[in-house]
Amino acid sequence: MNLDLAGRVVLVTGPAKGMGAAISLAFADENCRLALVGRDTAAIAPVATEAKARGADAIVIACDITDAAQCNAAVAKATETFGQVDILVNVAGGSGPIGKTGAQTTPEEFDEIVKLNMGGCFNTIRAVLPGMMARRFGKIVNVGGTFGLRGRAGRLAYSASKWGLRGITKSFALEAGPHNINVNCVAPGMVEGPRFRDKVCANMAKKLGISVEEAAKRHAEDYALKRVSTDQDVANACLFLASDVSRQITGVDLPVDGGWAML
Repeated sequence: MNLDLAGRVVLVTGPAKGMGAAISLAFADENCRLALVGRDTAAIAPVATEAKARGADAIVIACDITDAAQCNAAVAKATETFGQVDILVNVAGGSGPIGKTGAQTTPEEFDEIVKLNMGGCFNTIRAVLPGMMARRFGKIVNVGGTFGLRGRAGRLAYSASKWGLRGITKSFALEAGPHNINVNCVAPGMVEGPRFRDKVCANMAKKLGISVEEAAKRHAEDYALKRVSTDQDVANACLFLASDVSRQITGVDLPVDGGWAML
C-alpha cells in the first residue's frame, strides 16, 4: 500500500537513538522532509546524515521541549526551511525511576518525568497547531507506552505521565478534529534495545537473581506473540497514523506490544 507521504514535512522530537532514530529513518525512506529536534544536536547529526543518504532532506534543530518558547522557535525554524510542518511525531521522553514504589519516588522525580513526558508533548503540539489549522491539515502522533494503558507497580511516575499523555491526545483530537487534524497515540510495550536490556531487564535480573537474557525471556512470555517489539514495529505504526490511510482514525491509543495491554 502506498502511504503517499513523499514531500511531507515531519518534525520528530527525540530522534537521536532507539525508537526516535528508527522512526526518523522510516519517514526518510518515505521521502519525507525531516526536522529533527532535540537538546543534543551532536547525537542527532548522524541520524540526519543517514536520512540524507537515503535521499531525504533533513535539518537538525536544537530544542528543549520542556521550554515552550524553544518549541515555538523550533517550529518556526522548520517552517522557515520547509514552508510548513505537516506531521509531528513526539518521541522524546524519559523513563523516570525504575523499581521505586510511589512512596519511594521523590516529588522532584515525579515532577521531572511529568514535565518531560506530558509537558513536552503539550508544548510541541501547541507550537504546530496554528499552522496546521490554517492549512486545514495535520497529523500528530504521540509516542506513549503500555504502562499508560495498564497500571504498573514500581513505575508510578512514568505510568502517570503516560496516562496523562492519553488525556492530552484525546482532548487535542477533539479540538483539532474540526480542522482536519488527526491526533493519535502509539503505545509501545517493551522495545528491544539498550534501555530495555540495561535498565528494565537489568533491574529484574538483580531483583530475581537471574541473567539479563532470562529477564528478557520472561518479559516476552507475558505477550500473546511471545516476542518483544522492535523499533521498526513502532516506526511502522507511526507511519500508518501519519498517513491518510488512517484518515478516519483519531484519538486512539494503538498498542504495539505483541498482545499485552489489551488482552
